[in-house]
Amino acid sequence: MVTEKPSLHDPRVLRALAHPVRNRILTELSATGPLRAADIARDLGIPANQASFHLRQLAKYGLVEEDPDAARDRRDRVWKLVADTGYTIELGEVEKAPGGKAASAVFRRTRAAWAHVVVDEAYGDDRSKDTMRSVMEQSIKLTKDEAKQLCTDLQEVADRWSLKTRGRDDARRTYLLFQIVQPFPERSMESVDG
Repeated sequence: MVTEKPSLHDPRVLRALAHPVRNRILTELSATGPLRAADIARDLGIPANQASFHLRQLAKYGLVEEDPDAARDRRDRVWKLVADTGYTIELGEVEKAPGGKAASAVFRRTRAAWAHVVVDEAYGDDRSKDTMRSVMEQSIKLTKDEAKQLCTDLQEVADRWSLKTRGRDDARRTYLLFQIVQPFPERSMESVDG
């Protein structure tokens, strides 16, 4: 069963999410579960003090929090997501707040650039034996309610796999499931070519 995701509509939180390192930290916490700054630093290939700084920033905006139950002692800082299931981002609501339109524009730009990277990698020629890549593009005739149900069904499958594989395991790496369900874009193919 899909858990309802909390909605984000604060422009300051959206700006925090637009930062690529912070977004990657959230990705690792989602895939792995609670982590120390040193674990995140190793996984992302960044200095531990940089990981700690970004974790504190994410905590400031209510996206992560310390997980004392996972700590070895009182000095050990382990971090976890506040909303384990992720968030729904309501850009329309963000844009109503002071500074919201600018925050939304920054967020859209960074997410569009990220989507471009994802597609380039997915269609790239790196086919090493220790990775798997798949691109699925399929057209389906749906009503709006059917499209919502499809998203719910796909989310349930992804959530099951996330829970089944969560935790540190050196045999696993973080994979990205990038999903877009939307009406077919109205832009003509000529505008895409050119």
